[in-house]
Amino acid sequence: MTVCYIPSPSISQFSLGPINIRFYALSILAGILIAMYITTRRWKRVGGDFNQILDLVLVSLPAGIVGARLYHVITTPEKFFGPQGDFFEIFRIWNGGLGIWGGIFLGALAACAFCKYRKYPVGLLADSAAPAVLIAQGVGRLGNWFNQELYGAPTTLPWGLKLNYAATQAIGHSERCYDGLTCPEGTLFHPTFLYEMIWNFVGAALLICFGKVLYKKLKAGSLFALYVMWYTAGRVWIEALRIDFSHVFLGVRINVWVSIIVFIAGAVCFAILQRSNSTRESLNNRLIDITSDEREREAQNISSSSKSTSKN
Repeated sequence: MTVCYIPSPSISQFSLGPINIRFYALSILAGILIAMYITTRRWKRVGGDFNQILDLVLVSLPAGIVGARLYHVITTPEKFFGPQGDFFEIFRIWNGGLGIWGGIFLGALAACAFCKYRKYPVGLLADSAAPAVLIAQGVGRLGNWFNQELYGAPTTLPWGLKLNYAATQAIGHSERCYDGLTCPEGTLFHPTFLYEMIWNFVGAALLICFGKVLYKKLKAGSLFALYVMWYTAGRVWIEALRIDFSHVFLGVRINVWVSIIVFIAGAVCFAILQRSNSTRESLNNRLIDITSDEREREAQNISSSSKSTSKN
């Protein structure tokens, strides 16, 4: 008889009038807000301010959501196209299905373009955001718990996840024993979303501590490369435990291959960054000057607007 286990929630959403609010969306939103807070604190230490982070989020967040959805659509096209697919399901992101790889790629691309336009040092921004992104990803995994999705194979470990079959709105019920085996009610599963949450939180703590010790020795952008390497290393073994549907190549899940490739890319980028001629001090000074100029222009615009209003 199972004595210890992790219970699943009895609900995955609630209603405010005609609006259904899913805990999946609230988890992602909470992660974003926490990431903004942490990134802003770290960004201010190198000469930036909150308005710059806010503008950045308004650009990179929509791009990240689009990228995450596109990755999911590309890697599981049969859900949306063909005789068994539903094309309009592409737009129902509240039903789950956001691929982190696409989100990071397109979000980072938008952030880099924004930094280039504003002339912000990309390396400093990446390092400021690295631990914050890990924490945001960890918090966002709570949404998988409410959805009862993305869990692993059956287990007898005392921290196994027990599904709540009464929560009919949870979208993950169809994943149980996807390998074709029959799981009797009460079967426990590896809580892979919890594994990833813990892995991300530990990685964020290490990045913060590691950055404090070797901040002056590492080139700007190095912490973000380490974030990529840490996260992908964890995804390799966590992904291997999962039993939700995924295409495979040479007997290995696609996301495992992606993790390995991205890990190698992160390691190569880390090595290349150490050969950079730019110093953190010069980048800090540049950001301080840019922030000062932006604040001066903002003050002038406010002054001009006030004068115009008083004349009217």
